[in-house]
Amino acid sequence: MKKEKMEKMVAPFLAILVFATVFSGCISEKPQETPKEMEEKKEPILIGGSLPLTGKFADTAVWIKRGYEYWAEEINAKGGLLGRPVKLIIYDDESDKTKAANYLEKAITVDKVDLLLGGYPGTACTAQMPIAEKYKMVYNSMGGHMYSFEQGYKYCFGGPPLMGQWWADGFWGFIGTLPADQRPKKAAILTMNNVIGEACRESIVNGCKKYGIEIVVDDRYDLPLADATPLVSKAKESGADVLFANGFFADGVLTMRACKSLDYNPKAIFQSIGCIIPEWISELGEDGNYVFSGTAMHNKLPFEGIDKLNKVAQERWGIDAPQYFLFGYCWMQVLQKGVEGAGSLDQDAIANYLRTHTISTIGGDFKFDERGLPEPYMYCTQVINGEVELIYPLNVRTAEPVYPKPEWKKK
Repeated sequence: MKKEKMEKMVAPFLAILVFATVFSGCISEKPQETPKEMEEKKEPILIGGSLPLTGKFADTAVWIKRGYEYWAEEINAKGGLLGRPVKLIIYDDESDKTKAANYLEKAITVDKVDLLLGGYPGTACTAQMPIAEKYKMVYNSMGGHMYSFEQGYKYCFGGPPLMGQWWADGFWGFIGTLPADQRPKKAAILTMNNVIGEACRESIVNGCKKYGIEIVVDDRYDLPLADATPLVSKAKESGADVLFANGFFADGVLTMRACKSLDYNPKAIFQSIGCIIPEWISELGEDGNYVFSGTAMHNKLPFEGIDKLNKVAQERWGIDAPQYFLFGYCWMQVLQKGVEGAGSLDQDAIANYLRTHTISTIGGDFKFDERGLPEPYMYCTQVINGEVELIYPLNVRTAEPVYPKPEWKKK
């Protein structure tokens, strides 16, 4: 009886021991998850919006998209944002501001994105910024020029902005370094008839007033521009010795060709938008040289991270980092700094961090005011020997300016 009793008492313990041994064996046979597998199980942070990947703004927007995508690639390689991978959702708004607004709303309400991508150009941003405010989501981009930043928005930032009202300020800084007798005396302004053209025109007109330059032509034209010859002919006949081609890439190309065909040789030609992308020289060749412009970003600026992005662009596209590639990267970098500073995806916390801290980027340091803007600034550029060089301010100059503009070379 004692033996049977003992066997009854030991049996349950033996069963438990066998179960534990088998169970532990099952566990040990299951392979441990790798860090990569664990990372892949994390829900990605969705970041969405639109860019004009087709239509009249596509030549520039493709570089912004590449900047966005490289930022995402880089941050994912470093472990993600807040420890989570990021995923971009980029719609093609076809250079239509209404579609840009609709796609941003779709990204918010249908895709349920965690963060917003900034749009391009200013016309799209003007339409998108109220959407961002409506849903109380942080939106960082070139902005919709000064008008949009005067609406009292809480969640919109321009880091860095492409502010039309500042666009020619760097050029006027350069003009101010010239002896008075070498400065232009008469100006012709040819402005595309939209909000961007009007914004840029403000800085052009203000500079003319400052330096006593008479505005002898001040014409507007609708896009798309079929032929710039009549406009350029009027500018030449007026005797204007500085021409402001206040338009986009396509109409700027037409204007340069008309200047050459009419043998119009002002002291300086200022092209508002489009002459700092590689396609300018690809399209015009040496006829695209000597044009001045403005920018808030440049691949030769002495800021941390620029050299690395130049190397990336050389490896992938055989050129130094185009300015709009840098813009796209920098806009995402500002958003990243806001998220990391807030330590969360809470939109109010992100906006508050951006408004109360200095944000260091590849475009320099930004301290945002109540409008979401940094202190006014603009660099003056000039295309020289096919390269976009920095001309002003003097402490960042990368080449001596060519002024007055040489006469056209005849073939």
